[in-house]
Amino acid sequence: MNLKTLTPNLMVEDVRQTINYYHGVLSFNTIDSIENSEGDLIRATVQKGEVKIMFQSEDSLKKELPELRHDEPAGGFTIFIEMEGVDDYYDYLFSSSDIVDQIKNKSGYKQFTVRDVNGYYLTFGEKI
Repeated sequence: MNLKTLTPNLMVEDVRQTINYYHGVLSFNTIDSIENSEGDLIRATVQKGEVKIMFQSEDSLKKELPELRHDEPAGGFTIFIEMEGVDDYYDYLFSSSDIVDQIKNKSGYKQFTVRDVNGYYLTFGEKI
C-alpha cells in the first residue's frame, strides 16, 4: 500500500463565499467544483503550490455522512502548511486577513496563523 496525497475536506456553510476568500485573500486557485441541480455550489477544491483543500457545504456533507449531523463547521480544526517564502506571504496577508498568531519562530519553524472566513485556522510555516 502507498498513500499518495492528503486533501482535507472541510465542512462550510457557504462554499462560494469560502472559495472567494481563498481566491481573493489567500491567492489559491479553484481546480474543481460541483453544483447541485439548483446551481448552488456544494463542493470545491482549491490549490496553491502542491497544497489542496476541499470544501463541502454543510448540508451536502451531512447527507453523505449522517454521522456528522451534530457537528458544526470549523470546530477547532487547524491545518499546518509547510511552505517556502513565509515572510513574503505574511507581508502579503498582513492587512487583508485575520492573522491570529503573528509571525515568530516556534518548534523549528518560522510561522504564523490565519483564521479563515469559516473559523478554520491555517498555520503557514517555513523550516528555520
